[in-house]
Amino acid sequence: MTEQQFSTHARILAVVRRIPRGRVATYGQVAALAGLGGQPRLVGYALHALPSTTTVPWHRVINARGMVSLRADGGGSVTQRLLLEREGIGFDARGRVSLERFRWRPAARPAATKGKERRR
Repeated sequence: MTEQQFSTHARILAVVRRIPRGRVATYGQVAALAGLGGQPRLVGYALHALPSTTTVPWHRVINARGMVSLRADGGGSVTQRLLLEREGIGFDARGRVSLERFRWRPAARPAATKGKERRR
């Protein structure tokens, strides 16, 4: 992995770590929050590279249709759904999560004011 790829993956994983229990984010949403708008596949690559022992809540990232994306091996999809259901996230009859109800909406972070004094 190159230094640039490591930096990109670190930014993505920092966003994924912020997704709270009982909430989901889409690949595109994570990419945008990591400063990589328009590149949701990079999020998939970063999550795919995680070791099986990771504590990063990878299972909270789903596709833009509100569905768990299918894995090449087929097994991860079932695991992801079970982990989400354990956190109280429901699926409809078509296997979709209501993004309106369960999407993570992070609060805007305040602008950095370090070194800037307010004048009164």
